[in-house]
Amino acid sequence: MAKGKKLAEWSMKATSVTYLPGPAGSTLAQVNFEGTATGGFGTISGTATFVGGKSGTMSYCGAAYLENGDQLSANGPGTYEATGKHHWHTQGVLHVSDGSALLSEGELDLATRTWSGTVAEWS
Repeated sequence: MAKGKKLAEWSMKATSVTYLPGPAGSTLAQVNFEGTATGGFGTISGTATFVGGKSGTMSYCGAAYLENGDQLSANGPGTYEATGKHHWHTQGVLHVSDGSALLSEGELDLATRTWSGTVAEWS
C-alpha cells in the first residue's frame, strides 16, 4: 500500500471520553470528536478508541457530512505514540463507505483535547 495525494486537512475537538476495561488488564479510552475538514468533507464526527498507555493501537469510526449534502462513513485501525508531554502522533487507514481507502495522520493534544491532521489517498 502506498500513500497518495493529500485530499484534506481536518481538525476536531473531543466532546466526551468513556473509559472501559480492555484486554489483558488494559484500559480502553473511547473519545468522541466533532470538527470540520477541507476538501469538500465538511462536518466530521466520530469515535476513536485507544488501547494502551503512551503508545498502542487505536480504531476510528465516524462520518463526514459533505458540503454537497452527501454523507460518507469510515472506520479502520491505526496506531498512536507519544511524541511529547500530553501529545500523541496518530496514523491509521480508513475504509470509506464509497469503497475507497484513506490514510489519516494526525496530532492529538491531550491537554487541549484537540486532534488535527490530514487524509491522503491510500492505494
